[in-house]
Amino acid sequence: ILEEELDDILQEKKLYPCAECGKNFSSDSSLRAHNRTHTGEKPYTCEQCGKGFSSNLKTHQRTHNGEKPYQCEQCGKSFSQSSSLKTHMRTHTGEKPHHCTECGKRFSSTAKLRKHLMVHTGEKPHHCTECGKRFACSTKLKNHLMIHTGEKPHHCTECGKRFSQAAYLKIHMRSHTGEKPYQCGDCGMRFSQPSTKLKIHQIIHSGEKPHRCADCGKRFSLAAYLKIHRRIHTGEKPYQCGQCGKRFSQQSSLKTHQRTHTGQKPFICTVCYKGFVAHSNLTIHQRLHTGERPHACSRCGEGFVSAARLRVHEVAHTGEKPYQCEECGEDLFASCTP
Repeated sequence: ILEEELDDILQEKKLYPCAECGKNFSSDSSLRAHNRTHTGEKPYTCEQCGKGFSSNLKTHQRTHNGEKPYQCEQCGKSFSQSSSLKTHMRTHTGEKPHHCTECGKRFSSTAKLRKHLMVHTGEKPHHCTECGKRFACSTKLKNHLMIHTGEKPHHCTECGKRFSQAAYLKIHMRSHTGEKPYQCGDCGMRFSQPSTKLKIHQIIHSGEKPHRCADCGKRFSLAAYLKIHRRIHTGEKPYQCGQCGKRFSQQSSLKTHQRTHTGQKPFICTVCYKGFVAHSNLTIHQRLHTGERPHACSRCGEGFVSAARLRVHEVAHTGEKPYQCEECGEDLFASCTP
């Protein structure tokens, strides 16, 4: 386009440039509204809550009156702003026009991109006034505050259990429905949770064990597993039974132990209906029915239903008698007490 032609086009369609940032606008009123982003001026005040706005007061007022004039033709969901509907439509189209310049990950809205960028910058502008813990977004702070208040507004209609977040209730409900929507791409096994149960399971296939014990060199797939293992070396037993005072290194071990007091045996054999306090005990018991003997002696090849029974057998080869009878003092291959 020749320079003369360009001048004609600009005069025909007059543009109003911002003196601060150079952005062009099609009308003087649009430019004036834009200038308020630089000056911070907010001439429009909401009569309901007193909040000030540089523009779009009418849009804000819909948060008070509940008006949602913009409806999605795909799913029927309504929105108070046309921009919110436009962003929502991307959940149907799969469009993700905003991308991270650091890692290339794409997002459907600038708000989601801004939240993601904090992963790279480490920025956590929202902090808890109770404990000082910081968060990247206000939603996570709001959820965290319920730890201090003890608030659990979401309750299960099946069993009455309460939760601080709707997301936790949704996951819990799957324990009643049996729903397992997340599937492992390697073996097809299904899980109720993506970020915990499925993620942990997938490490089995990768064989990755990045967490190493500094004391014995044993490696673990998760930092949480290493933390529990470390208690073998430190002797730490943070979980105590309120009935008898016995202490345990794992919360799951304490829970199993407490059933010896209550008499609860929730794990039932489907063949003979015998009950057990722990699922591991049921698994070992079921091998009596199936005939499975996965633990084999390296000396004679004899198989056993559990590693404990194999260890008892192995001392028969060594001649070792590590146990002593409390009544008569006789050395024994195995303990005579349960």
